[in-house]
Amino acid sequence: MKKILFASTFVLSLLSCKENKPQNKPVIENAIDNAESSVSGSFESYRGDNLIDNTYSELIRNDKSLKLLDDKIIKTQQETGKTLEVYDKIISTSESFYLQARNRAKSITDSLTKQQVEKEIKASADQYNIKIRDVNLLIAQVNKNNTELNNLYTAFKLRKTLTEIEKYQNAHPLKTDSLNQLINRQNKLLEELKKLK
Repeated sequence: MKKILFASTFVLSLLSCKENKPQNKPVIENAIDNAESSVSGSFESYRGDNLIDNTYSELIRNDKSLKLLDDKIIKTQQETGKTLEVYDKIISTSESFYLQARNRAKSITDSLTKQQVEKEIKASADQYNIKIRDVNLLIAQVNKNNTELNNLYTAFKLRKTLTEIEKYQNAHPLKTDSLNQLINRQNKLLEELKKLK
């Protein structure tokens, strides 16, 4: 009998908690709520950076100048990747060749021939390194610029979305009424259970 009474009380408590669940509808327009409804309709769908990216995407959708800036940055990043890929393929192929040539030269059993071939390989590799010195400096500058671009754009996005999370917080003020009511119901249930010992 006590188990049935306990189960009934527990189920009723759960149902009453659900009924009094706060309905925090936004009182202030903000990009986070708009992004939430346009992406999935559920705030819980955001994982990791998605909340920031989705909020920023919502800001871009409503601001042409932000959209143009984002397009320029994406285009530059894509161009950087494609350009570096071409140079990387050529340089890494040459480096792989010299590495394999040095390893293969080790298998030559005649010491005089071995020394001559190793000297020729080194001379060719050194000549190639001189030839691509300026290219390597330019690649390093491209990588440095790309890193700085990413850093500045990330900082820009964070600053833009910080104001949106503050708007979101203001749009959803947290009141303590429902929490206090829940605590009261929990305390009553706890007292009831203690009496059933």
